[in-house]
Amino acid sequence: MEQLRQKKGFICDMDGVIYHGNQILPGVKEFIEWLKKEEKQFLFLTNSSYRSPKELQKKLERMGLEVGEEHFYTSALATARFLQNQSPGCTAYVIGEHGLYNALYDVGITINDVDPEYVVVGETESYRYEHILKAMTLVNRGAKLIATNPDLTGPVEGGIAPACRAFVAPIEATTGKQAYYVGKPNPLMMRTGLQMLGVHSSETAMIGDRMDTDIVAGIESGMDPILVLSGVSTRETIENFPYRPRLVLGGVGEIPG
Repeated sequence: MEQLRQKKGFICDMDGVIYHGNQILPGVKEFIEWLKKEEKQFLFLTNSSYRSPKELQKKLERMGLEVGEEHFYTSALATARFLQNQSPGCTAYVIGEHGLYNALYDVGITINDVDPEYVVVGETESYRYEHILKAMTLVNRGAKLIATNPDLTGPVEGGIAPACRAFVAPIEATTGKQAYYVGKPNPLMMRTGLQMLGVHSSETAMIGDRMDTDIVAGIESGMDPILVLSGVSTRETIENFPYRPRLVLGGVGEIPG
């Protein structure tokens, strides 16, 4: 634990680490106060493309947490940055919510449902058969398939819900094309997070609740991988993976010394 407390930078997942749905998790307030008091560099990094950083800031504010907008980075922002670098000014057919649309607009990507260069898929509460049909048709015509993150499910109040990979699966199955997944554990997103922090990976901890994204991302990016059991993982499910977190904690409330 002392080794963890000495780190200069902290990258934290949000769902299952900071909150479940609209419920703040135990010890989070104390953890954020500790980060500020100890002058740590910290970033909340989420695979969800649903909300913008401003909306995430407001969400935490409603829970009584004061965190600046600059401390948030989402898979929607990472996806927009990736497309901007790959094909500046490109067009895309998008399945997702405003967090994804806003991120794409902000880097000059326009929406096109006729002959787009990309089909981009994120989380949405209004997923329909028409989306699958349109995406399938466009990918078969040559549009490149991009997904904001590889999460199959995500934690919500009262359990888990389908996430991005579940929405991409029927498009992959019907076209025979595999999506490129931008979010964790893709090193693209992790490297940008480290650049935003301005801290070397060896001086940074990656704290998350998922073995298949957070922990493997931490390991592959050279960060200190810390698993919390406040989300989807249990001590039993850890055994399903061939790699290990360095520490397993009940929640982030255990970190302040």
